[in-house]
Parts: sequence; C-alpha cells; structure tokens
Amino acid sequence: MNTHILINPNVATILGALVADAASLGLHWLYDPARIAAIEENEDELVFRQPSAADYAGAGGFFAHGDKQAGDSTSYGEICLLMLKHLAKHGEFNRAAYQLEFRAYFGPGGAYAGYIDSPTRHTLRVLLPLDINSFPEVSGADDDQLPALATIPVLVATHRDSREALMKRVEEVVRITNNNDIAVSAARCAATALHGVLNGKPMVQALTDAVTVAGEKLKPSLEQALATDTLDSVSAAERFGLACHVTEGLPIVFHIARHAPDYTTAIKANIRAGGDCCGRAIVLGALVAACQAMQQNLTSSIPISWLAHYRKLVIAAEACEVIG
Repeated sequence: MNTHILINPNVATILGALVADAASLGLHWLYDPARIAAIEENEDELVFRQPSAADYAGAGGFFAHGDKQAGDSTSYGEICLLMLKHLAKHGEFNRAAYQLEFRAYFGPGGAYAGYIDSPTRHTLRVLLPLDINSFPEVSGADDDQLPALATIPVLVATHRDSREALMKRVEEVVRITNNNDIAVSAARCAATALHGVLNGKPMVQALTDAVTVAGEKLKPSLEQALATDTLDSVSAAERFGLACHVTEGLPIVFHIARHAPDYTTAIKANIRAGGDCCGRAIVLGALVAACQAMQQNLTSSIPISWLAHYRKLVIAAEACEVIG
C-alpha cells in the first residue's frame, strides 16, 4: 500500500512545516522528556495527540491549547499559513497588506482562536491604532523567540529571485514581528539552509553552509549541534535548551535534521525533546520534507495519514496550487 504521494519539493517544504506543527500540538510546551517518554511507552501516541491537561499534571510545562483539537495548528502554523495565503492572494509580498491581514487575523474580532505569544501581542499593539498607510516598516518586538522563523518555509519555497534578494525579504518579514538582530540572523541561517536543500545540496552541506551566516551568538551552538555523532534529541535539548528562543531551538533543529533519516523520525524526535517543539517543527519539518522530496524523485516523506490529520490541508493545498 502506498503511504506517500508525489509532490513538488517546494510544496513539500510548505506542507512539511504546516503538518509538523499540527502533529506536535498535543505535547507542545511540555518541558518534561521523561513524561513524554512515558506517554509514548504507554500509549504510542506522540503525533496528532489531542491536547489534554492531564498530560501536564505534575510535570514541568505550560498547557496552552485546551481549546484546540488534534490536527489544529499553533500560532506558528497559523503565521506560516497566513503568509502562504497572502502570497497566493497578491502574487508577491506586500508588506502593508500583510500587516493588515496579520492584524485582522490575530487581533480583536479576528478568526484566530488560541494562545498569543509576546511578539505577536507587541506587533498587534503597534498596528491596531494605525491606518494601513501609517504602518511602519518595522512593527515587531525586540524579541528573539521562534515566531521569527514561522514564515521562512513559505518565503524560501516561493522565492524566484537571487539569494541576496531572499535574505533582504527574510529580514523585512522577520522585523514585522521580531525586531531583533539575533532573530534576523537565525532566520537568515534557516533560510540559507532551506534554500540550499531546495537547490540540490545534501542536508549536511546545506546546514554547514548556513552556519556561516548565523552570527556570533548562534554559530558556536550550531557547530556543536552538527558535530554530534548520532541522533539524540533529548540530550541535544538538555545541552541547548528547551525554551522558545532561536538560540535554543535552532541548534536542536540542526541536530535532528543532520541525523534523522526521514520525516516521521525527525518530527517524533523533536516532540520527544520537549519544550517548544512546535516552534522548532516549522523549520525542521520544512527541511526534512524538502530534502526527502529532492532525493526521492519528488516522493513526499510526509505520510498520507499525517496529511489527512492536518485540519487545514485543503486551504493550504489550494494556496500552494495558486502560487505554483
């Protein structure tokens, strides 16, 4: 029985990010790898798990998704999808229009329901009082958390210009929500790695090349992550940190992407590490799905059953079809 589909690598990149976020929702922000291991041992249900406060009881963590269902997205996935829909609607990036759509979706009365992180809250506070003609180019918080990376898979997968132009666009988009130099460096690094994969580089080479643009704050930990011998996401998380900062999350992404043989292994390893697994899942899912599609004659490594569990698959697929 065929459990995978043929897919364009650019589409695989986008769906790989969105599906990974949704798959990781159930144990998001559970900072207890031992509890996660016990859940897996007893129930074998790490991916697309229904969020439950019982999983967090007596453990370190923050239960934020009591209003969501298995297969829903976190705010990371919603930002990624918002950018995808924006590009499908406009054909190219329009900063003010995107800021308006961001405000309308995440702001008061918007369609989004769920936890709002601090960069998003700050961005909304900046944009809410203003007319679209007054939106500043930089509306983000001085914050290095992982929302900075949420649009990267879509930006890279849809980019048709030079790498230099891509880096400028990445910074422009990141500073809408995260006006922070470390966040921008991490986003450039993630975009460079993904751009390399989509241009035929082997995963390790793409990751190694990306380290050169990571900046002095992030570069040492990324080098350490790539120097590891085997896949051990729990140990990597203990070493680099489980929280929402790009300085903690991106090294874990690089470690898993460097070693994981396929998409499902990568996403499950990321969940097992604990903490902000969804923040990491966006870039990790994009990298591994893109690499597998490039290496396996356009065959997606995202299982059909996982695609089916993602509750906004039809919306994402229709937008992907528009942007080609």
